[in-house]
Amino acid sequence: MIDPLYTASGFAVGALVGFTGVGGGSLMTPLLVLLFGVHPTTAVGTDLLYAGVTKITGSAVHGLNGAIDWRVARRLASGSIPGAAATLMTLSHLGLDAKGTSAAITTTLGIALILTAVALVFRRRLLAKVVPFFERRNDREIAGLTIVLGAVLGVLVSLSSVGAGAIGVTALLMLYPKMPTVRIVGTDIAHAVPLTLLAGIGHWWLGSVDWLLLVSLLSGSIPGIAIGSHFASMVPDAVLRPLLAGTLALVGGKLVF
Repeated sequence: MIDPLYTASGFAVGALVGFTGVGGGSLMTPLLVLLFGVHPTTAVGTDLLYAGVTKITGSAVHGLNGAIDWRVARRLASGSIPGAAATLMTLSHLGLDAKGTSAAITTTLGIALILTAVALVFRRRLLAKVVPFFERRNDREIAGLTIVLGAVLGVLVSLSSVGAGAIGVTALLMLYPKMPTVRIVGTDIAHAVPLTLLAGIGHWWLGSVDWLLLVSLLSGSIPGIAIGSHFASMVPDAVLRPLLAGTLALVGGKLVF
């Protein structure tokens, strides 16, 4: 049966993703591991499919609002899809039940959460320091850096389900400083769809997906992200960002240490 507690969690996280483009794997995976006691590999695999289906809805809403740059999304995907495929092949070779695999996934998740928190807190300072450098780069160089960014995200997301949100959005703001923020968020969500679906299907093939848990999460997250995406421009970013960053830093620290 569908668990209403999982459904409520899915709705809350889905709404946050729609608002900010951040919070899918960053919150759902540690929530499943630390609060509900789900095994890390199962949490990552289930969350990836959850994120993929959820972000289809968010991508559709942002697409209807004209808030997606499909050229940039394709550049990201051309790096992230091979990165995710290589990571999944490595996990398959090592085996999810192998000694150290679960610990490696948990540690990667914790580090990714801390990096996400840093990206959220210091976003303005990071942008102020590096944007002038990227503004001097030509389009070909920016395209290459975007593909590299996609590859890094592909590895991170496949291992921990974290990275496509705040880290991706912050990096895109550096690479494309003239692009409106709402368009950055929409592009990041659109790119996350094929990445998380591929990684999720890979984890399904590896046997690390809980289908009943997935259905419970989706029954809340789909309406949640639709509502969040619709009201994305009304979110008080100055309030949400520090709150989210603090939460991620605490959870990441707990997982790493």
